[in-house]
Amino acid sequence: MSQRKSAAEVFDDLGERYEEVFGRVPGQLAALDWLTGRLPAGARVLDVGSGTGRPTAETLVRAGCAVTGIDVSAAMVELARARVPQARFEQADVRTYTPEPAGFDAVCSFFPLLVMDQPEVAEALDRMASWLAPGGYFVMATVPGDIRGLDIEWMGHEVTVSSLSTADHLARLADLGLEVLHHHTAHFQPADDRAVPEEHLFCYARRSAGS
Repeated sequence: MSQRKSAAEVFDDLGERYEEVFGRVPGQLAALDWLTGRLPAGARVLDVGSGTGRPTAETLVRAGCAVTGIDVSAAMVELARARVPQARFEQADVRTYTPEPAGFDAVCSFFPLLVMDQPEVAEALDRMASWLAPGGYFVMATVPGDIRGLDIEWMGHEVTVSSLSTADHLARLADLGLEVLHHHTAHFQPADDRAVPEEHLFCYARRSAGS
């Protein structure tokens, strides 16, 4: 195993390799298709954990959205700016990021919350929900489970992961005033010997137009 690193350092090291392994997750592509079918041209979308910009930011830009991506990894932000120049990318952490007050028509969160502590996962959900404009959509994916501070080896790196169970995710989104329109779990087999099979939870939710 390699020496334990921060999330930013792990993804700096992975760079393009992350996109090669996780850039075509079927459930994520389906979620993006669902979302883009509901957003008008010019919709303001935040991509949390934007990675290399593919597939999320690239898909949203092609659908005519105004996309902002944030990621803790400087290397990922650099790659994303080169791959999707029509979007705006910032090196930022969801736990401390401060968006513009107007809010977003949609927030996407595809797997960025796992490499943090369990209370931070819950707080990040709170923060992202608060950034939605009335009627805005929240689309997320994670590896579900009542997990706190679990040390694993992932993609050749030692990382400590946390998550919430499916039931806790759904309850928290409801408590935050979001209507969960759809959720499902799916099995994903990464095409890399360094990554084990994963169970993915996908949630599609919306803030009411009056809130």
